Amino acid sequence: MARKIKAVVVDDSAFMRKSLSLMLESTGEIEVIATARDGIEGVEMVKTKFPDIVTMDIEMPRMDGLTALQKIMKEHPTPVLMVSSLTTEGAKDTLKALEYGAVDFIPKELSYVNVNIIKIKEDLVAKVKAIVSQKSLSLRLQRIQNLNANKGIAPVAPRQDYSSKSIPQIGYRAIALGISTGGPMSLQKVIPRLSKKLSIPMFIVQHMPPKFTKSLAERLNGLSEVEVKEAEDREIVRGGVVYIAPGGFHMTVDKTGNNHSMISISDTPSDTLHRPSVDVMLNSVIKVYNKYALGVIMTGMGRDGADAIKELKMKGGYSIAQDEDSCVVYGMPKAIVDAGYADLVLPLDNIANAINKACAI
Repeated sequence: MARKIKAVVVDDSAFMRKSLSLMLESTGEIEVIATARDGIEGVEMVKTKFPDIVTMDIEMPRMDGLTALQKIMKEHPTPVLMVSSLTTEGAKDTLKALEYGAVDFIPKELSYVNVNIIKIKEDLVAKVKAIVSQKSLSLRLQRIQNLNANKGIAPVAPRQDYSSKSIPQIGYRAIALGISTGGPMSLQKVIPRLSKKLSIPMFIVQHMPPKFTKSLAERLNGLSEVEVKEAEDREIVRGGVVYIAPGGFHMTVDKTGNNHSMISISDTPSDTLHRPSVDVMLNSVIKVYNKYALGVIMTGMGRDGADAIKELKMKGGYSIAQDEDSCVVYGMPKAIVDAGYADLVLPLDNIANAINKACAI
């Protein structure tokens, strides 16, 4: 019989502690070995119970979740999922938590995700299983522990010389990037390293709830030489701008009558697993830019983007996948690597340079 995943739930709400515990234990694969009412108790539970994963509320008495997270990462590095409020302030706190070492987050409003409690439960369990099973997790946690006073995620230790590897410079007219679990911090290792000479648009789908993507765009814009913004409906596409799809909505690109491209933001199609969807975005980009769209698939659960990358390859295009060792969850990149659709498989620290080289900048 397979060993159960051991979890600790930290939340000042008895309702949330009970709800999360029931969800986590619903399939019999996860055991909640302890609960805690605040950050102080949570840190102590991690020290004494040695869980495989922790869910951590942010706003709590005595010690808040951000402080507890920092102590855990410094003293006993353990995968932490933040439980976040779907507000602008909650989004900012969550981005801070991801910078401090949290692997991902889940919405505090349990009615989120299509108002379907069964789907929420399935998503939570799948996320926990994917994170805990990731081969590179222990290495990532060790890097966090070694950071001490430094901020952000430490560079991935080089395993192979990728400097001579590149994809053809065919005159790309757009870049389309899909990313999910582990995305916000991974994007901070890519977007700020893009050259200010970038003259083509970049479209990004990051699986996130509403309000979170705007905070993410603002954060990346402040760190980058290129302009980064949350995409707006009926916005004319400009070269050198990075557009992030708004959480909860699809982003597509269409041709206009005057040789320009325009962004559309909508809630259709409604039958996709994710909204925004990488496949929906990337398929629209391919229709406009054909093989001259460069596809990039990074860390995340599932296989969103794989079908569109297949279409891109059929058009004669090229794609980059993040490698397993640098992913928080090696799901989306694995789907295109296993299918033979990835032209280049790179560690996180090499992706921006590969994009710059492909675009001849």
